Amino acid sequence: MAVAIRHAIRDAMRITNREVSTIHVVGGGVVSPLFCQLVADASGLPVVAGPVEAASWGNVFVQARAIGAVDGSLRELRSMIRHAVELPTYSPCGDEARWQRADDVVLAARESAGG
Repeated sequence: MAVAIRHAIRDAMRITNREVSTIHVVGGGVVSPLFCQLVADASGLPVVAGPVEAASWGNVFVQARAIGAVDGSLRELRSMIRHAVELPTYSPCGDEARWQRADDVVLAARESAGG
């Protein structure tokens, strides 16, 4: 999965011609420090994990804004969430050559499968 995310991030940067500086992992994956570290290592980018209940937080804040309980743009609402919970960050480390070999294995498997 980390290799797939590595490919997706690189594809997104190539297609949009924009750099990605941080990966945000939300949902169930954030409860696995190993997964988050592997994504950071594979991508070579820092990973911010959480919150696990990001969709619920977003829903609550957007509905609260709709009834006038809070004000702000979506960017400001996201900032409120970031300040409400502590989000761990995983820094990339490891051997880029190993991840390149993993890329080669995945790409070879795709080619042999005809895709």
